[in-house]
Amino acid sequence: MKFSIFHLALFGLLAGIGRGGGIDIPVSGLVVDLDAKSGLTLEDGDRVARWRSQAPTEDPADFIKRDQGRDQAGSGRPTLRKDIGALNGQPALVFCQQELVCLDGDRFDRLTTGSGNTWVAIVAPHPQSVGLKDVNSFFGNLRNGENYEGLWACFDDDNSVWWGARNGVTFGRFDENNPKLGGPVFVAGVFRLVAGRMAAGAGTVALELFVDAASPFVRTEIKVNPAANPSRLAVGQERDAIQHPGVESFDGEIARLLIWDRPLTDAELDLTLRRLRAIYFPNAANHP
Repeated sequence: MKFSIFHLALFGLLAGIGRGGGIDIPVSGLVVDLDAKSGLTLEDGDRVARWRSQAPTEDPADFIKRDQGRDQAGSGRPTLRKDIGALNGQPALVFCQQELVCLDGDRFDRLTTGSGNTWVAIVAPHPQSVGLKDVNSFFGNLRNGENYEGLWACFDDDNSVWWGARNGVTFGRFDENNPKLGGPVFVAGVFRLVAGRMAAGAGTVALELFVDAASPFVRTEIKVNPAANPSRLAVGQERDAIQHPGVESFDGEIARLLIWDRPLTDAELDLTLRRLRAIYFPNAANHP
């Protein structure tokens, strides 16, 4: 049977239509898709021991419980919360100074050493526990030592959202080699869309923060260090912090975390945010 160009285009469009009536998110370069409704291994009821990425990669990344450094085995596992009304019935993982870690230490190095990256999260902070001041990370792949190069996304103690990259040239917190892109204060318990983008290249590149929209909330620059050596990607804290687990961790909930190993175009980012809004916030014309 032969199909016209019109029919082929129509089939392509229908293939891109998903639940919520939006177009599917871009999959080119998608290396992490942590969706709280999929890929979970549960223990002791609703405690999450493993969260498998749903990104279309040959070898999906697994984020697993981490007992090393903890006094009580299993205490670092987040909890699944189901059927959340504010998320159109979607679930989320609740983190309370807890973490899940991808143990492949080299898998995500390129995110900050030249490929660029884009990440998008649906996240709700809780009141933050006392730890390192203004460092409450919901994900990161900082190196576990020396100058801690990599990327991280966090909340201040007052729940102001921020993210940044560290190129490993200096240790400083914060300086031109370790910029901090600060955003608005989030209301505790309220889910919002937040995203970051780092341009590709080996020179000085742009970093951007987005909150609920595809126009940058803030923008800065960083010099890329291709020789930097980030490490294990952690969800719930900024690195595989086995020396003091929980000290720089975030308290709150994550419903979705997506990471691309390239900067999405403006159109792709806008499409992604619209798609996620259709799934998680279909009745909120101007979320939040």
